[in-house]
Amino acid sequence: MTTKSNLIDCGDGVKLERGVAAIMRDGIKLVSDHYYPAVTGRFPTLLMRQPYGRSIASTVVYAHPVWFARAGYHVVIQDVRGRGDSQGDFYPFRNEGADGFDTLSWLVNHPASNGKIGMYGFSYQGMTQWLAAAEQPPGLVVIAPWMTAHDLYEGWFYHQGTLRLADTVGWGIQMLREDARRRQLTAASAELEAAWLQPRQQAYFTPYGELPILAHNGLPSYLRDWFEHHTRDDYWKQLDIADRLKSVRLPALHLSGWYDPYLRGSISGFRSLSAAGVPHQYLLAGPWVHIPFGDRVGDMSLGELAQFDTNQLLLRWFNHWLKGTNDFSEEPVVRHFVLGANSWAESETWGGDQTQIYFLRSAGLANSRKGDGKLTVGRPATIEPRDWFVQDPETPVIAPGGPTASPGSFDQAGTEQGNNLLVYTSDPLAEDCSVFGSPVLTLYATSSAETTDFVGKLVRVRPDQKCEFICIGVARSDWLLGESYRADHIQEWNFELEPTSCRFHKGDRIRLEIASSAFPLYDRNPGVKIAAAKASPWNWKRSTQSVLHEPQYTSKLELPVTT
Repeated sequence: MTTKSNLIDCGDGVKLERGVAAIMRDGIKLVSDHYYPAVTGRFPTLLMRQPYGRSIASTVVYAHPVWFARAGYHVVIQDVRGRGDSQGDFYPFRNEGADGFDTLSWLVNHPASNGKIGMYGFSYQGMTQWLAAAEQPPGLVVIAPWMTAHDLYEGWFYHQGTLRLADTVGWGIQMLREDARRRQLTAASAELEAAWLQPRQQAYFTPYGELPILAHNGLPSYLRDWFEHHTRDDYWKQLDIADRLKSVRLPALHLSGWYDPYLRGSISGFRSLSAAGVPHQYLLAGPWVHIPFGDRVGDMSLGELAQFDTNQLLLRWFNHWLKGTNDFSEEPVVRHFVLGANSWAESETWGGDQTQIYFLRSAGLANSRKGDGKLTVGRPATIEPRDWFVQDPETPVIAPGGPTASPGSFDQAGTEQGNNLLVYTSDPLAEDCSVFGSPVLTLYATSSAETTDFVGKLVRVRPDQKCEFICIGVARSDWLLGESYRADHIQEWNFELEPTSCRFHKGDRIRLEIASSAFPLYDRNPGVKIAAAKASPWNWKRSTQSVLHEPQYTSKLELPVTT
């Protein structure tokens, strides 16, 4: 530790040491800032490794490191390789396992460390925890991976075969801006800055795999690589720990947001480690978007209880494991925010304890919310007419958050006016219904396309006719059915929607929308056997879709409910 005269006074006795270097196994120097408690001695260490500049320290959602240092922690915020003042080239995720191991091996012997280390951070900083923990480094006792994924293909970039287009393009451009500045690529930097100010234009460009900003020499290839590797191949296996999650044997405090892009990844990490028998896995499932953790998501007001003190929760978590205070001994395994009720619920297991099934029914004209589509608890007793709609890649159904795929809950009444989607609605509920978990959609459907998608969207219809978006799911034929998919043939589509917790009140109605796009949240399926990243209006193909509901082919929605 640097002499006291060289430290910066942060008040309350907390001291800051800037620009501390650690040497990785290949000679690359990584730089961190260290915050020390008021008293001298050895302390448990909190480590965050992140690519956005260590001075930010993810304070968009966390308390400043000074706050944690005041609580008696040696706090270390490190620039990852190729970012900030750290040396090397940045390629997302590629070096975080080895660099995390080397950093922890260095920190465990730091003069201010007592040898017990916890890692924290959300999003990319959550993934640095997973990758480091899988290497089983010395000193790492506990982690808190928030709004992240251990499986990059399924939990981060792709959703059941479809690219999360708007998020991937937006984040890729954000990261490439720093690379262009760092490499002194003046022209590329100017174009990336302009693109950053026009996110809708980037997601709408076709073919999106040939975005002009990607053509600049000298820029890293990672955004192009994410587009190119549209199946879970060896590329993803080298970047994440989906195939070796069981190597993580640490207590973990997981946090997810119902409207966060990495929702599925966050929940999957908790469920997978719990299923593998790794003890001390906890989940806080909040109502939030990625940034910030607040009481508004889109145009939905969540109430005062949504302002949950995540900093105090995190401090109690680390006090429990790093200081032995037993602060977490009474905490429920799962604490989840119930949309609609605007309150928190507790559970010792994930998901509802029963299943409520609703069958899709109509007289053959379920198009739009003025159609005759219904959700009923009774299954069809006779053959009912199919519902038909046309999928046109040039005019796709727009995402729940509109043309920019904004995260959160927005009124879907406008979208539901179109005939390019089917709408099935229950009668007003006679009693409350609490959904908790991942709804499952089973469609018996046909498509005239060589390849296609089906999208399901769960909506809560209030008595005042406001149509609140709750959750969504998608499946691409290539991912779900593979070589067994056949155009113009009846096939079963069975897939999950993203998880949620929502109370449908007495008098509310449950609504299910069926479409074949939710653009630009998901990329457009071109309808022909060409990679979506390489498709444009020159090769898009319209298709005709049908959904069946009859005794032999009972399309249905299964809701996990709590009693």
